Amino acid sequence: MASPLQFATRTLKDIRVFNADPAYADLPGFEKPTGNLRCCIYSPCGRYFAWASNEVVRVTDSNDGRVLAALSIPNVYELGFSPRGTFFITWERPGKDENGDATKNLKVWRTVEDLPEGTEKQPLGRFVQKSQNGWNLQYTNDEKYCARMVTNEVQFYDSNDLATVWNKLRVEGVSDFALSPGKAHALAVFVPERKGQPAAVKVFNVPQFTAPVSQKTFFKGDKVQLKWNALGSAIIVLAQTDVDKSNKSYYGETTLYLLSVNGSFDARISLDKEGPIHDVAWSPNSKEFGVIYGFIPAKITIFNQRAVATHSFPSGPRNTIIFSPTGRFVLVAGFGNLAGQIDVYDLERDYRKICTIESGSPSVCQWSPDSRYIMTATTSPRLRVDNGVKLWHVTGTLMYNEDMVELYNVLWRPVLPEHAPTGDALQPMPAPHASAATYMSTVKTPSKPAGAYRPPGARGSVTPLHFKREDEGGAAHSVSNGVSQLNINGFGRARHQVPGADFATVPGAGVPGAEAADDDGLSKAASKNKKKRANKKAKDAAAVEGGGASLAPPNNYNSDANGGRSPERNGRNYQHSHSRSQSRNNMNGGGGGGRSRSNTHRQAMGEGGGRARSRSARPQNRLANIQVSNLQGAAQAPVHSPISETAQNPQAKKQRGLQKKIRAIEDLEMRLAGGEKLEDTQMKKIGTKATVLKELEMLEKEMMH
Repeated sequence: MASPLQFATRTLKDIRVFNADPAYADLPGFEKPTGNLRCCIYSPCGRYFAWASNEVVRVTDSNDGRVLAALSIPNVYELGFSPRGTFFITWERPGKDENGDATKNLKVWRTVEDLPEGTEKQPLGRFVQKSQNGWNLQYTNDEKYCARMVTNEVQFYDSNDLATVWNKLRVEGVSDFALSPGKAHALAVFVPERKGQPAAVKVFNVPQFTAPVSQKTFFKGDKVQLKWNALGSAIIVLAQTDVDKSNKSYYGETTLYLLSVNGSFDARISLDKEGPIHDVAWSPNSKEFGVIYGFIPAKITIFNQRAVATHSFPSGPRNTIIFSPTGRFVLVAGFGNLAGQIDVYDLERDYRKICTIESGSPSVCQWSPDSRYIMTATTSPRLRVDNGVKLWHVTGTLMYNEDMVELYNVLWRPVLPEHAPTGDALQPMPAPHASAATYMSTVKTPSKPAGAYRPPGARGSVTPLHFKREDEGGAAHSVSNGVSQLNINGFGRARHQVPGADFATVPGAGVPGAEAADDDGLSKAASKNKKKRANKKAKDAAAVEGGGASLAPPNNYNSDANGGRSPERNGRNYQHSHSRSQSRNNMNGGGGGGRSRSNTHRQAMGEGGGRARSRSARPQNRLANIQVSNLQGAAQAPVHSPISETAQNPQAKKQRGLQKKIRAIEDLEMRLAGGEKLEDTQMKKIGTKATVLKELEMLEKEMMH
């Protein structure tokens, strides 16, 4: 009969070993330790359970709770086991002896050994290990060799003789390494960027250290995570920088690489969405892996062992991916600052979604060894409230719940793959524990979310695309990096305005509101209005040229406080201001006696063209002046403005037509990105974008010459 599922918890007061389905009870025979408990751990084979306090370390049999070894070692902060549980390792807080030398605080012990009565257990090896990061030895899968890293070296030992270095790999600047878990002994080492040289990951066969069998060099790699697959045939390298020079992230840049142990494949994994890599995990079958990447809503993609994408799940607020031990299921979740939702998919049934679990805000999420249950737990010190353990069936049903005070750690007892339970994980459905029903009765039914506020005029209408998230059909996320960008109407970001204050004009700067030299960057409405103005001025010039001056004022004449002096409606070469900015400079002489407060800078206008017109002039006088100037203009030679000449230029007209086509194509592309279905003719029009751009570029070169 297979052993029942088991997990252990460490709280502020004690350590418990608990049998799960079907018993849901404490392990008989295990004496719960109390007091200040530092750590606890299962061996990878699941046979042993060890824990440490301030005074003692004990190793017990996980099946019946019997104490197998007791060591009087104070200040043990970390415990570890070899892959098959033959050896266990302790790490004590670093200190110094009487001579001021560092004490050997890393010790390796044999888990079970026959000793004469009264004989104290002695360690197999002792080492000085100051850093708590990467403190443990790494063993080969058969426990024949173990390795540890020192300065510029990775040293190998025979597991039964830790006093002598069996072999060593010399790598200048090595900062991390990982032994493969498979039958073939392979070693991966990482060297960060140094002295202008790129970072590198190299794979060696043990003990042939003369040359690497596979390697990858890259920049943007201050630190890495080395992830071997279960067979030890390939390794994923998740490289990360401390600083993102593009200013797109606070947490640095991330890149992903895949290397095979035989050197047949090494490449960077190309990801089709901009943003950080949140998580990556191998499937237990060693043939595929999953990656969560991109700005939230993140994209979730499954790749095969050649880094080719095979399936993508729906995008969403997710940052964690975990495969079940059997490889049949995968859970995709959003933890940390996300909502705590867990999606479970069945990979053997066309990636069908089984359920979505509302787990709250857990800090621990683990599959059971038989792939039937998912454990979630909220632990301290991340959250000191609502601590406890929940067990969920793979179908999303809550099976067990227990609230605890200051839960520090929780973990399943591992099971070797050859001893893992078999059968369908979905059927039969087990009966939930009574604690699950009690908990569900206290949970309030979530009310319908109120949603975002919408003004009365927008209620009942469809949400515009630019207000939707990307996973809801909105536009893709873009990063501005603090650079001012054009708004959707084609104009730049508005200047900061203070009510009642005028904008200062910087000498040498462009005139506020002046028209651009070409149509680049203008919206449809702005371009259309510009064409209307140019056509009207061309008609006025033609009327003057034909001697058909009118004694009546212009149709759009406006006798307001500004005297109807709209630059475009006077037919003079003024520039209309589109902002509230007012120039305080007297541009064309006029002495220093007064400052012009017109909204535009004036140019020469014939006789007395340098003088600024007084604001006290009456509208009737201005009307008479306009009529007289029109009569005089009929007898004079026509003066062609630069705008009218440009409007009559065939090349300029063709340029505007091409620019209009580009804007229309870009509008279609935005509609397509928003999920709108386009007609065949519209799709063909999008396909002509490259041709139109090339034609526009050639035309602009001709106009330059």
